[in-house]
Amino acid sequence: MDYKGKKVLVCGMARSGISAARLLKTLGADATLQDKKKKEEISADFDALEGIKLYLGENPDDIVSEQDLIVLSPGIPTRLDFIKKAKELGIPVISEVELASQVCKAPIIAITGTNGKTTTTALTGEIFAKKFKTEVLGNIGIPFSDKAASLTENDRVVIENSSFQLETIDTYKPVCAAVLNITPDHLDRHGNLEGYIKAKENIFKNMDENSFLILNKEDKATEDMAKRTKARVVWFSSKRELDEGIWCDEKSIYVNLLGVKDKVIDIDEMNIVGTHNAENAMAAAALGICGGVDIEDIRKTLREFKAVEHRIEFVCKRNGVTYYNDSKGTNPDAAIKAVCAMKGPALLIGGGYDKGSDYAEWVNTFKGRVKYLSLIGATREKIAAECEKQGFKAYELFDTFEEAVKACMDKAEEGDCVLLSPACASWGMFSDYEQRGRIFKDIVRS
Repeated sequence: MDYKGKKVLVCGMARSGISAARLLKTLGADATLQDKKKKEEISADFDALEGIKLYLGENPDDIVSEQDLIVLSPGIPTRLDFIKKAKELGIPVISEVELASQVCKAPIIAITGTNGKTTTTALTGEIFAKKFKTEVLGNIGIPFSDKAASLTENDRVVIENSSFQLETIDTYKPVCAAVLNITPDHLDRHGNLEGYIKAKENIFKNMDENSFLILNKEDKATEDMAKRTKARVVWFSSKRELDEGIWCDEKSIYVNLLGVKDKVIDIDEMNIVGTHNAENAMAAAALGICGGVDIEDIRKTLREFKAVEHRIEFVCKRNGVTYYNDSKGTNPDAAIKAVCAMKGPALLIGGGYDKGSDYAEWVNTFKGRVKYLSLIGATREKIAAECEKQGFKAYELFDTFEEAVKACMDKAEEGDCVLLSPACASWGMFSDYEQRGRIFKDIVRS
């Protein structure tokens, strides 16, 4: 699309919205940046937005009809009235990721799923960086639009895609993509599990037989996706040996893919722990092989890679107690994986914003693993009720995050693990999961 002179409304003044507006300005578009917050409520460098119109403090219902295109930040729900109005008027509504992909010349390697996206994206980025100039972008922190215009055909983009970003794509087409797993999440946004899966499947909407789709053989939802894609499917499995693909047993990861048939690595050589991280490593390795990276470079990267911040991140060990920050465990399935990865009894901090999740399976994993649970946030009573239902009595409710963390620290004994893995989003108490994780580490280290 030629954006020169086009009137484009960018909704949302978080990082991706600002990045999209600045990209549009460089492309010659007449960009308007909108947010329902007032200017004094927004933390942004307004000097860097010169030449971009601002429409703040209200929804853009009155200016929608004037636009040629609308670009949504991930946090903007597609059910809002002004978006419905735009669609009725035939005005395209796309995501920031879609916008950036239309500008970017570099091949895209994309990762989505409910859990493990950030770890897999970071690891995949390091794998591809062994051979190509590589940018790691998207939901992992740096908006795609920041780098899209400067990349060439010889570069690579490794991008983490959320369901929110994938809701409104059009021509977005990765050369390689991975869907790691699917468990219920963001049901408040997508309405039900089917809506959530449909959004995730947009990652391969435009992929064809010349592209590779990496799927989890042991996840029913991702296994079913193989029936609905034109891409070449590559399986990974943590439970069985595969005739073709990548798999692991309790000790090692193996591969038979595109002429590469070898043991990849012994699992205890890696710095990331748990079966879920072996799955993340397999997906990243498969993406690397399909993307032309040498197996020796992949192996070396797997040995060197450290856990990403806020994802079962080792914080410190004090008086025989080990502290882990898993603030990115924002749904029950992610939190289950963190609990199961602990090598000793866990004292757990949980609770937060309610995304409509069911906590029964999470609480069920506590038996023999969690010795104490401190609860905070809007979900604390809901989780407490589930604990009572399952006979788990070792919990307390707290008004502040600091009180909850210190209660776990005070009760921990040598050999225990104190784990922040809330199974809930951070909204309401924190600006995001990153702030929650940083505050946890500050409390622990002080």
